[in-house]
This record gives sequence, structure tokens and C-alpha cells, in this order.
Amino acid sequence: MQNESTVSRRHLLGAAAAGAAVLGTTALSGAPAAAVASGARPSRVPLDRISVQLYTLRNQLAIDLDGSLAELADIGYTRVEHAGFVGRTAAEFRAALNRAGLHATSGHAGIPQPFDEASWRKTLEDALVVGNKYIVHPYFGGRADGSPIRDGAVYQAFARDLNKAGALADEYGLSFGYHNHQNEFARQDGGTRTGYDILTRETDPGLVHLEVDLFWAFRGARDPVDLIGENRGRIKQVHVKDLSHTGTFADPGAGLIDFARIFERSREAGLVEYIVERDDAGSPPRTPADALVTAEVGYDYLANLRF
Repeated sequence: MQNESTVSRRHLLGAAAAGAAVLGTTALSGAPAAAVASGARPSRVPLDRISVQLYTLRNQLAIDLDGSLAELADIGYTRVEHAGFVGRTAAEFRAALNRAGLHATSGHAGIPQPFDEASWRKTLEDALVVGNKYIVHPYFGGRADGSPIRDGAVYQAFARDLNKAGALADEYGLSFGYHNHQNEFARQDGGTRTGYDILTRETDPGLVHLEVDLFWAFRGARDPVDLIGENRGRIKQVHVKDLSHTGTFADPGAGLIDFARIFERSREAGLVEYIVERDDAGSPPRTPADALVTAEVGYDYLANLRF
């Protein structure tokens, strides 16, 4: 049975999402019109490829795992990307997903540093228990003080570890990927080569795919359209989070990023998952319940986007 707080929250989510849908449709009204003018049929994001990164809901999941997953299913999600198991074992987390009718097609898990094969195999075994198809390393490139690494040799060593991790993942039938932030786009060794250049050029495309975080790419002064052109067929996943006019996070469709322009290149990129995320959802001054609003706004925005 649904408790009163859940029903009330759903009413609030519906109202927020309705407003966001109007905003998104207005902002992108030119995309379908252009397609009509050219005689082409507008493209859309396939509904069954829309996912949500559960890091967005980390605080809400800690409060009510089953209820929050059920909310995501009610919104329309069929797949999610996990970031840990919310204090559960892999089997317990899979059971919670099953109860909600959700599939964790993807998961974030950092490869051990220094690289340890036995530890990484345990992570891959958990990924299979949860039901992942994709396993993605979530972060690299920052020093302890938050400044970016500017030593190309460090990136080269990490690229070798990514290849090792990808080869082992392939043994388990998993596709291994790398998720960027902004530090990777810092120039290395005083030259023009960036950390991202090193990682993409020195990893095997057959072993390491790319999960491009669109927000962090722009924060790193890189256009995702250019990244697609440089890495054709290798970008299987994207994190869909928007950039506010102040340079902080915004719900998809409420910020400055022209997602339609990027997704026009979906086929060239190789995209199979469009993953809604907002890093600060549920963190003060936002509340844990705000993360569910972000999830619904993001789903409705992608469902209604035409390009």
C-alpha cells in the first residue's frame, strides 16, 4: 500500500515535471520545425534507453530504498545506473530493483589503484549479480587538493590500468567504460595534449568505451559534439545534466546546454543510454525529495525532446 507521503510526493513531482516539459518544449521548438521544413521526420530519444544515475538519489535512497525505486518506475524508468548498493549486498540490491521492476543495466565502480586483479574480479562478479551490462569507472584526474593532474605519465599509467580492467570485464561479458569530469581536459606537461587525449588514444576502443558527462565536458571547455567526432562509435553512454547560467547544476532542459544539437549525432556517437543525473540533488539547500523531482523532470524532458 502507498503511504500518504508517497502519494503527496507524486502529486508534487507531476506538477514540477509538467512545468519542466513546457519549458523544454518551448526551448527546443526550433528542432522539430527544422525537421519538418526539410521533410525529415524528427528523431527522439528511445524511451527504453532513458536511465537515471542513482547517485542523484543517494540521500533519498538511504531514507527509503524500496519507495524511491518504485517512484522511478512510476515516472517511466525501466533502467538505472547504480553507484554502490546503498549499504546492501549486490544480491539484496538486485532484489530491491526486481521488486520495483527496474534493471541496473549500468553501474559505477572504480578500478583499484594500484590495480589489483582479484579485487576487480570481485567487483565484476557483483556487477553480474546486479545485472549490469556496463561497468564504468567514475572519476580520475584530480589531486587531493582538487587541482587537476598535469603529468602525462600519470595518465598513461592509468590508461594501462583501464585496458587491464576492460580486458577482465570482457571476460565476464561486460562492457567497461570511463566517465569524465572536467580535470581530464587540463593540458599535460606544458603542451597542448590533454589528459582526455591520452586516455582516449592509449586505451583500446574494444576494451574501454566512453561515458561522456555532458555537463563536465562543457565545464572542461570541450564541446561534446567535437568529442563525438573524435570518438565515433565509442560513446555508448552520456550523462544528461544541465549547466545553469551561473556554471552550476540544473535539471535537464532548464539550463544552457543544447541537448538536441548533441543528440543529432547519437548514431555517430554509438549511444545506447541517456542517463539523467544531477550531482547536487538532495544536498543542501536542496532536499532528498528534490532528487525525485530531478528524476521526473529529466525523464519527461528526454521523452519529449525532438531533434
